[in-house]
Amino acid sequence: MTLLPIPTQYTLAAAAATGRTRLTAFDRALLGAGVGNLNLVRVTSVLPPGAVHRERLDLPPGSLCPIAYGTISSGVAGQTISAAVGVGVSQGWFGMIMEFSGECSREEAEKVVHGMVEEAFASRGLALAEVKVKAASITVPEGGVASAFAGVPLWG
Repeated sequence: MTLLPIPTQYTLAAAAATGRTRLTAFDRALLGAGVGNLNLVRVTSVLPPGAVHRERLDLPPGSLCPIAYGTISSGVAGQTISAAVGVGVSQGWFGMIMEFSGECSREEAEKVVHGMVEEAFASRGLALAEVKVKAASITVPEGGVASAFAGVPLWG
């Protein structure tokens, strides 16, 4: 059986942006987060054992990139939207990635996703050594569309 390679590196990426449409706002948020020139392959929420955190993603344009992410877009003027990701790391074992998006502040999104990481570890009986969280928030402008994005790209 042929398996896909197991990623060895990860980072947390988040940004928010506006656009004329939901898709262009989302695209601009991806660009702001540093993943807009990659072909994103959405995955679920397990951080591979031994994966190393990097501050920056380093992949050539057009690369296939596994990523767990949350996103939200809105055209409702004055509405605040946020997206957040949390990575829980265990000592010497695998970790968990949680994603959240909603109509809330950045701080609320960060709090929710942190709690999701804690719950995921408790459900698995794992000891949580560290939690990393990154979020983005934006208030939708009058006559515009906004998108918030947060993700954990995996590579290597």
